[in-house]
Amino acid sequence: MKTTLFTFCLSLLCIGLIFSPQRVAHAERIRDLTSVQGVRSNALMGYGLVVGLDGTGDQTMQTPFTTQSLNNMLSQLGITVPSGTNMQLKNVAAVMVTAELPPFSRSGEKIDVVVSSMGNAKSLRGGTLLMTPLKGVDSQIYALAQGNLLVSGAGASSGGSSVQVNQLNGARISGGAIIEREVPVNFAGQTRLYLQLNDGDFALAQQISDEINRNFGGGTAMAEDARVIKLFAPADSAAKVRFLANIQNLPIRPGPMEARVIVNSRTGSVVMNRHVTLEACAIAQGDLTVEVARNNAVSQPDTPLAGGQTVVVPNTEISLREQNGALQRVNTSADLNNVVRALNSLGATPNDLMSILQSMKSAGCLRAKLETN
Repeated sequence: MKTTLFTFCLSLLCIGLIFSPQRVAHAERIRDLTSVQGVRSNALMGYGLVVGLDGTGDQTMQTPFTTQSLNNMLSQLGITVPSGTNMQLKNVAAVMVTAELPPFSRSGEKIDVVVSSMGNAKSLRGGTLLMTPLKGVDSQIYALAQGNLLVSGAGASSGGSSVQVNQLNGARISGGAIIEREVPVNFAGQTRLYLQLNDGDFALAQQISDEINRNFGGGTAMAEDARVIKLFAPADSAAKVRFLANIQNLPIRPGPMEARVIVNSRTGSVVMNRHVTLEACAIAQGDLTVEVARNNAVSQPDTPLAGGQTVVVPNTEISLREQNGALQRVNTSADLNNVVRALNSLGATPNDLMSILQSMKSAGCLRAKLETN
């Protein structure tokens, strides 16, 4: 009886491990794969002056717009500067101020701003940004920025023996702008919402649409194309928010994405999003010759008691001839990751590697989308 009860409990434990929520943790939420159309931030930009610099501001002889801006500001404050006055102000700098206006933001909220020098100022450290209007693409003022600048990248050791100075012509102001105008959004009056996929995929769009209809009833969602999914939302504003929140939290198990290889032409780095296999090909790149030959190798256990079985494993043999004429061969699996690693170990330069990958793509032996940045 005890043995039977122990076996039953062990079976329940195994079933619980199989169907435990930890296996669902690999699924992604719809909010991670899509965005709501129309719910986005807006870029703001403004021109202003930074004062209080320790002699590291603009040299007014080379930046006359700084002097002109200062004269205009002083005239608005009731101060008239005589014409022809040579203003040598080394503690003033002309800057551009940028910010992002979040969606559904309200008047009175504060947002962060980025301040960047547009003249020949040496450093903005210790400066204060004067009141700067931030405008949108419609030339309307949506926020006002002002505050003390925080410049990162400057530091010194405790003993003072070493000093690290990075870019000092850019700074941030946390909460440095106050929103004065709201962007009109007719979210409450919309009966149809649209989800936009981060990456266009017909299969994923249909999968998300089917999952929404399975949980909220047929006809709730409809995939219009590879990127847009139409949602028929409730008319009530509060019900619409709850409806969209529940949809965004639905788990989705996306299938394998398209194979993609991204090559950075400046650094020579190669990034692959999945295992990419190669077909047989031969490439000549300058003094470097590469041959990729596909063959099948038999994998068999060493001992009869190993418990395994004999399988056929596809291998790739790489033949690489260097400038000195020496021929080297490397046997590896038919995977681009291992092939790239083998080419690096054999002395292929980043430029050679990029040229080889492009030639493989043109020849049709690279079964992936190749992108060069």
